[in-house]
Amino acid sequence: MPFCTACGRQNPDDARFCAQCGTRLVGADASAGGETPGETTATIQVGAVSPGNDGAKTDTSDKLRAVDAAAVDALPLGHALLVVQKGPGSGSRFLLDNDVIEAGRHQDSSIFLDDVTVSRRHAVFTREGDSFTVADAGSLNGTYVNRDRIEKVRLNDGDEVQIGKYRLVFFSGHDRS
Repeated sequence: MPFCTACGRQNPDDARFCAQCGTRLVGADASAGGETPGETTATIQVGAVSPGNDGAKTDTSDKLRAVDAAAVDALPLGHALLVVQKGPGSGSRFLLDNDVIEAGRHQDSSIFLDDVTVSRRHAVFTREGDSFTVADAGSLNGTYVNRDRIEKVRLNDGDEVQIGKYRLVFFSGHDRS
């Protein structure tokens, strides 16, 4: 069972975030050395960047509130969650559980973002198999992923999607087997 490097809490093997403080867990294999909370050693995992992800994640994706971390860990395969990290409604969560989800200032949007920096029909999230893409829907201010303006892009865990003043972090469900 992995220990949290921030608070020292022991977490279940399949947890991706600490249940107490919300910090992203390094991995179950990091606790194999038998470290106990309070020791000053750390394990750093270095690996290749996955295709389609330039590693430009922001540090806001490394910390979640405990309740958000629990929601992310409970996501089934083929579902995703957007957590508002910055902007109006910070802390809000939006479940991506349909094949097409519109985000914007229009009252009929699945993800209603009430701010003048958001177009009425700003962005569209689309489920493609077990992954999601986001596409700009012709918005005035554009849609950004990891601070790059996009037309359409596949989303990876921890990607930051900016829609107007809203900064939402994307988390996908994983197979529990």
